Amino acid sequence: MDKSDPNKILRRLPLAVGGIGAVLLLINRLLTPELTDSQARADVVGVILSAVMILTGLIWQQVQPRSPDAVELIGEEGFILAPDLPEAVKTELAWGSRLLLTNTVTRSLVVVYQGRVLLRRGILAAKSEVIPGSILKRVLETQKPIYLVDLKVYPGRIEFDYLPENTQGVICQPIGNQGVLILAANAPRSYTKQDENWIAGIADKLSVTLHSSLLAEAEI
Repeated sequence: MDKSDPNKILRRLPLAVGGIGAVLLLINRLLTPELTDSQARADVVGVILSAVMILTGLIWQQVQPRSPDAVELIGEEGFILAPDLPEAVKTELAWGSRLLLTNTVTRSLVVVYQGRVLLRRGILAAKSEVIPGSILKRVLETQKPIYLVDLKVYPGRIEFDYLPENTQGVICQPIGNQGVLILAANAPRSYTKQDENWIAGIADKLSVTLHSSLLAEAEI
């Protein structure tokens, strides 16, 4: 069974059952020397049932959702924090990033705050510098998240060259009005609404910690 489509067998089962039923009815008719009225009625019922099963299978092929195709992201596993951060910030970033990597489909993430890359974790690309393009600038300006459900179809994907090159989906979640949490998935259309709410909650928590910690450091 295809790992990217765990329901493949279930979706094809009505087609198989209907097809086998139709073949068995045909064989039974061909091997019957004398056709009785009762058998004729039974054959009609059997043909109808087989047709319904085949039709059901065809409909299931179209309407049942399939799991998106996942890929192995290209890059090296890593966990890089900016070395001069306060310990409280390092702890918060480590905690938040771990939750996202273990509880959502995120496979790589980057935290940018006040123009600096504070964290890179998960599958990392060779490039570490983040130059905000039009998408990140829009997130910062509007303070609203942007979810690119299938990255390869967006012309703006070229600005995400600091993520694995075969990244399938990206969420850019604002961290207050000074930063962005960038998350990369290994399958398109894989983030659920619950995932988005979870990500927004963690970004809000990071915003409070980063703002208070960095502000306190600046006053010292």
